[in-house]
Amino acid sequence: MIRKLTKNDEEQVLTFLSVEPSINLFILGDIEAFGFGTDFQELWGEFDHDGRIKAVLLRFYQSFIPYTNGEFDVSGFVSIIKSYSQPIFLSGKSDIIEKFEQFEDLNLGEKKITYFAECRTDIHLNLNTVELEIKKAGLDDVDQIIDLRSTIKEFHIRSDARDMLVKSMEANTARTYYTEEKGVFTSCVSTTAENSHSAMIVGVCTRNDYRRKGLATAIMKKLFKDVLAEGKVLCLFYDNPEAGRIYKRLGFKDIGMWTMHR
Repeated sequence: MIRKLTKNDEEQVLTFLSVEPSINLFILGDIEAFGFGTDFQELWGEFDHDGRIKAVLLRFYQSFIPYTNGEFDVSGFVSIIKSYSQPIFLSGKSDIIEKFEQFEDLNLGEKKITYFAECRTDIHLNLNTVELEIKKAGLDDVDQIIDLRSTIKEFHIRSDARDMLVKSMEANTARTYYTEEKGVFTSCVSTTAENSHSAMIVGVCTRNDYRRKGLATAIMKKLFKDVLAEGKVLCLFYDNPEAGRIYKRLGFKDIGMWTMHR
């Protein structure tokens, strides 16, 4: 049976998701920040005959993330997703997302598979980085962040990106550190889906004219120290082997594969 989740389900849902806390940081973070049932966020659960939860589906704006650690009613979740207007964005553990890909009428967009890695220690952070002023962005800086990300051809900037970033910063589930020159952001690194246990690193970017100067590395080092000092695990996606080697030197270890349709 699939039904909408409510505050009454919170304890059971969090226990279920905490089996893989890093993999579920998006769902965990959004529950902590926004709860159950806002205009932009909803959650559904599938329950077995004994009333135990066996699968969860999150909607955050037009993004959907399913999670399970066993068999589940894929077609039931597909019906829920299809009831929302296009375009939809689907992501999650690769072996789970594969089950949705057989439904052609979902109209899933471009597919991207990445490594999912986590870091639990700062012992690898003794790096030589440039000395520069690194600042933490506020809500007044959102347009600068979006503008800088828009200069990166590999990034796909969604139409609701600004609204999502504002909501996340207001809820303290996202932060951005940056460098600037003459009032213009030159490099930045962000987190998203921050919760009491973990944080996802996203949006690592530097303007073309400022690359190979160690800016992003210096920002990453600052962000690492701050987030890890709060007792959180750092997570990130990567698909570039060269980037993967850099992240592993910083202490990251692969824990799975993640698929995104956008």
